[in-house]
Amino acid sequence: MSTLEDTKPVAVALGGVRGGPDVRTLRRDSWWRFPSATAVFLTVVVVYLAWAIFQNAYYFAGASFHRDLISPFYSPCITGSCVPGARGTFLVLHWWTITPAIFAAVLPGGLRVTCYYYRKAYYRSFWQSPPACGVADGHTVYTGETRFPLVFQNLHRYFFFLAIPFAVILTIDAVMAFRLPGDGGIGVSLGSLVLVVNAVLLWLYLMSCHYCRHVCGGNVDKFSKHPLRYQTWRILTPLNHRHMEIAWISLFWVTFADLYVRLVASGWITDPKFF
Repeated sequence: MSTLEDTKPVAVALGGVRGGPDVRTLRRDSWWRFPSATAVFLTVVVVYLAWAIFQNAYYFAGASFHRDLISPFYSPCITGSCVPGARGTFLVLHWWTITPAIFAAVLPGGLRVTCYYYRKAYYRSFWQSPPACGVADGHTVYTGETRFPLVFQNLHRYFFFLAIPFAVILTIDAVMAFRLPGDGGIGVSLGSLVLVVNAVLLWLYLMSCHYCRHVCGGNVDKFSKHPLRYQTWRILTPLNHRHMEIAWISLFWVTFADLYVRLVASGWITDPKFF
């Protein structure tokens, strides 16, 4: 039987930074692979998104292509600079002359930037704070998220609610993508399926969000007094466990969806119709 003395922690003193002044870590595995791969992937995505957003062209494949496909980066297209056919019927900002994709970049983009999981990903890969478990922090001073610019991470809860209307709009876009003007009226094409998958993944991303789970099941002392919230919490919890995978897949897919619509609208590929 263990004694009280047996359970006492053993003090281990490591000199300098993680074992010495010139040693960042005592780990012998390839801990750097994941943060390095994350940095490369996020850099490629961000560079592509910046190019796609400010290109302000080839984001809508309309009647001339017998399709109704709009890039998720440019929806809702409610500005005066929208190409014919892509403009919505509400809140048209005729005075707006720059790319309409700014709205998607700021609101859904703000949700992803402040997302709890994405914070971990880019804090480790870019900020080096820390790059991995058991590895020295890349900074000598730790201030958390209390100073500029990281203090803006506290806006995540507001970005969550602001992103919900975009999920609804992208769902409508997915339904409208089954319209094939001049080509049979209604049908299924690869582009319509791409937008459907994008809408589903966005909803899964929102529902698996840590804050969404907190809104539905947090601040409750007794679940027995809140059966509806309890059932919702039970449904969202397994999704929350998969939030990391959903975050990466949804980010990849929304980028792919924009690329697919762009290739169709620019004439590089033809959107195949299944039936």
